[in-house]
Amino acid sequence: MSSAAANASPDPVHPFFTKRQNTENTPEGSFQWLKPLGPTGSCLHGINLQPKASSKVAALDLDGTVIQADFGSKTAKGQRPTWAWWRSSIPDKMKELHEAGYAIVLVSNQAVKPAALSTWKEKIPLIGQALSQVPFRILAATQKDRYRKPMPGMWYEIERIFKEETVEIDKANSFFVGDAAGRQYTKGKGDFASTDRKWAQNIDLPFFTPEEYFLKLPPHQNFSMPGFHPSSLPQLPLLMPTSSPIIPAQHKQETVLFVGYPCLGKSTLFRRHFLPEGYVHINQDTLKTRDKCVKALQEALDEGKSCVIDNTNRNAVTRKPYIDACKARNIPIRCFIFTGSAELAWHNNLYRAYNIPPSAAAKEPTRALLPFIAFSGFRENYEEPLLTEGFSEMKKVNWVFEGTEEERKRWSMWLQIDGK
Repeated sequence: MSSAAANASPDPVHPFFTKRQNTENTPEGSFQWLKPLGPTGSCLHGINLQPKASSKVAALDLDGTVIQADFGSKTAKGQRPTWAWWRSSIPDKMKELHEAGYAIVLVSNQAVKPAALSTWKEKIPLIGQALSQVPFRILAATQKDRYRKPMPGMWYEIERIFKEETVEIDKANSFFVGDAAGRQYTKGKGDFASTDRKWAQNIDLPFFTPEEYFLKLPPHQNFSMPGFHPSSLPQLPLLMPTSSPIIPAQHKQETVLFVGYPCLGKSTLFRRHFLPEGYVHINQDTLKTRDKCVKALQEALDEGKSCVIDNTNRNAVTRKPYIDACKARNIPIRCFIFTGSAELAWHNNLYRAYNIPPSAAAKEPTRALLPFIAFSGFRENYEEPLLTEGFSEMKKVNWVFEGTEEERKRWSMWLQIDGK
């Protein structure tokens, strides 16, 4: 929350203090929880009254935007959760939005402990009771996955739900209000994150902070959006140096060894350039152990075939058995170093696991999210390859995105499941 919000006097706590009834499976009043969304049910989904789809969407964060944020507070056993409007004018503003023809959708990150999530869920029917004339829909991401803002998964679900009612959303006449805007202040504490502003950028919605939208304050210009974004990447050729080709003009038996983080396009480079030339693909994800990879290389070389070692090959010790197998047979071995950073590799990991367009996903095997240790482990143990290890040539492979405009748009988003 901004310092402006923090310094303002809070509104009174909403008067729902009676003993809590057992409402775990029965909706209170006008609100009801529906079946959770997503492959693992990680996105909560509920409705107040009977919200209708509209081409105009008013999307709002909840905690710190519609109601006051109360992270860390606890509810006494046997008591209903307490909550307060962010400002006393919020109910009237919500009613105005509904009467103006907006579909109101609340979107919230709630990757919290089960007890805290249970308490949070109990607040929502109470908010629904207080907005007894305002239909709304709420989606809440409970895990660090495709639904957690700024990941755009909740927006994709909104678009899907509206399309089922044959409604296309007019983004130019829609908007998103959120308090995680990355605002910085010379005096006072800034926003805890910038994920709401990033989410709005990802899905091309006009963005406002609560102060800007509800209080009509001027936009706060000093904000920060930390983390990796594809726009920071330099424009480089795919391979360096460019003086020699990927596949030698006078093709002779050889081995090519790839080095680099996961998710930097190693397998794609193999499929596009080496597979059509008959190179054997040797990959530890498929063969499971390095010993089996070395054995597969030896057998393929003895049959007169060229090979590509498509592993991360992070240090000299890891690379040596492949180099030795080639030396023993007097077969040259080239090294292709994939130069992308850990941040880029992690971004690509999130893209292909959570944000690749369905049209592209249908053409490729399903990719599960790789654990972060796969990237941090490579970084901690990396040794830059040297010609003196026994390579006949070294080439650098730079990350160059190749895909349709839809794929590029999704890849170019802020993709993160943790951080600011």
